[in-house]
Amino acid sequence: MIIVAGEALIDLVPAEPARDAPTTGDRLSGPGARSGTRPGAEPGARPGADAGRSGRRRPDDATRTGTGPAAGAGPEESTARHPDTVPHADAPASSAPELPALRPKRGGGPYNTAVALARLGSPAAFCSRLSTDHFGEALLDGLAADGVDTSLVQRGPEPTTLAVAHIGADGSAAYSFHVEGTADRLFRTPGTLPAAARAISFGTCSLVLEPGASAFEELLRRASDGGLFTALDPNIRPGLIPDADAYRARFRSWLPYVTLLKLSEEDAAWLAGPADPATAVRRWLAAGPYAVVLTRGGAGLTVLTRDGLELSVPGEKVAVVDTIGAGDTVNAALLHRLDGHAALTPSPSLTAEQWRDTLTFAARAAAATCSRAGAQPPYAAELAVPAAL
Repeated sequence: MIIVAGEALIDLVPAEPARDAPTTGDRLSGPGARSGTRPGAEPGARPGADAGRSGRRRPDDATRTGTGPAAGAGPEESTARHPDTVPHADAPASSAPELPALRPKRGGGPYNTAVALARLGSPAAFCSRLSTDHFGEALLDGLAADGVDTSLVQRGPEPTTLAVAHIGADGSAAYSFHVEGTADRLFRTPGTLPAAARAISFGTCSLVLEPGASAFEELLRRASDGGLFTALDPNIRPGLIPDADAYRARFRSWLPYVTLLKLSEEDAAWLAGPADPATAVRRWLAAGPYAVVLTRGGAGLTVLTRDGLELSVPGEKVAVVDTIGAGDTVNAALLHRLDGHAALTPSPSLTAEQWRDTLTFAARAAAATCSRAGAQPPYAAELAVPAAL
């Protein structure tokens, strides 16, 4: 079992185009390819997954196909403008641009990683604290629908964290967060972890926002001391970090407890501060991790290992709809493929060809996610790869 520890939240993203209009995501080839939808009965899909735990329609099923209410609308509300709200013909036209309609999507880096792991076929568990509000219930339903173990999920009455996404012309996503007094900030370190656990993954906002950050940090140290493979994706959100230098120092204190450090080039540059990022990465590697994987957007991925290996693979060419969840899919794909190479141990050892295979798989999985709207990681059947070397 691979445990993913960290936040779950609701992404409020610009509404998708109507499904009767062509989108670039529809050009993804391969079994079960969709644009922001599930593969249905394709090989590898869980029977009845779309129905949720109780057989009812899941709260955001309509949002996956670009139909249904916008964020804030009730279950039966129409998003069409009410006749009484149409400006009178004689009224002056407003010069202000229209605000985009937003749709709620399940999200959060660790949450997306757990879902992606399960879709790829890895036994996965999610460790966090979810609200008992309707968004929290939707998040829990999403985990259950994809077969993620939720026995480590804590619950509380506080509201769910919200992230408002802005999608750039190139498909990149920027976020603003609403995190005050939310449920996942009150996470408590669990007493024990399942005996079947072999690896645990951490990252993003959960390592920033107190008091939960200290609880997740304690879990990281305890898991490492207990012999688990540990993965860390800092996934930096500068707007949430009040003291950059203090966070950088705290990040460096985690490295002796980390087996795999994965981060984007942008995150590496931010964490390096005034230092040269390439030099900083090598210092981080010397501080403890077995390997550091750098993601370079469309340029691909690079791994540096404690054994002196440095290897890069190119990115997969794809028509990008948006990049939401792509880095989270990389996290899951790396862990899934490393497991295939029997490398989820405290002291793994992989050949150059095994690393090439692992990075190529991660690039392919990320490209599938980028080809459709929102954080929709692929299922194993969509990636059609040979068995691990």
